[in-house]
Amino acid sequence: MRDSSLIADYRACQAIQRRFGKSYYFATRFFPAELRPHVHALYAFVRLPDQWVDEPARKELHEIVRHIDEYESALSRALAGEWVDEPVLRAFAHTARLFEIPENYMHDFLNAMRQDLSRTRYLTYTELQQYMWGSAAVVGAMMLCLFRCHHESLLPPATRMGEAMQMTNFLRDVGEDWRRGRIYLPLEDMERFGVTEKDIAEGRVTEPVVQLLRFEIERTRALYREAEAGIPLLPREYRYPVLLGSRLYARILHRIETDGYDVFRRRAHTSLLEKVYIAWQCRGEI
Repeated sequence: MRDSSLIADYRACQAIQRRFGKSYYFATRFFPAELRPHVHALYAFVRLPDQWVDEPARKELHEIVRHIDEYESALSRALAGEWVDEPVLRAFAHTARLFEIPENYMHDFLNAMRQDLSRTRYLTYTELQQYMWGSAAVVGAMMLCLFRCHHESLLPPATRMGEAMQMTNFLRDVGEDWRRGRIYLPLEDMERFGVTEKDIAEGRVTEPVVQLLRFEIERTRALYREAEAGIPLLPREYRYPVLLGSRLYARILHRIETDGYDVFRRRAHTSLLEKVYIAWQCRGEI
């Protein structure tokens, strides 16, 4: 990347990841130096639309949809080698061309962002998984492109990693998502444990709520185990940061537990000391 303007575009992506993805950014620093800018670009590409959807800044839904449409149109132009105003798209398009990321992955993600604006409930976990393909699992698939790992055996664990991290977000953000008008906990699971929307609206940490969260946490930990089973198949230089990213994010589940399952008033997160300790632990496993 000798072009100074392109270097600036990648630095803009890095700044976005440093600001919004603290745990993931911590793990990203352990990728080979030549790959890091491309990981930043992928993160920034998905973060911007996600931010528009989650923090609409009082915009009407049709305005956000139009914003995503314009972003997608600019992406297509950038992929074709045209100049676009958005530095994130300039950097990501360069990365996508270099690593031959399938364009349908990008459109699947943006379609999931549009879905967030129109669908606020999921009856079953299977329905939720269909949404998570576009919102998160496809990001795991794009990471495989950055690793230049195209073997079909790696796609299932990569998509499981995306699902595990997305489920972690859902469990951490139950209260925040409710205030956005959304519930990502499958309705069939809520019914099974006797949890109502009123319980969530009132932010009550009842025994049924605790049982539901325990169930979803164990489901999510199983996803992490499936995902981590694929790490030994990766090139050696990528194994440690991928494992570290997995363990850092999974630690949020532990924080939910130690916070007494209060996902309404507390936002579970890991401290710097925890990150360093987990980084040291992971070194012994690679």
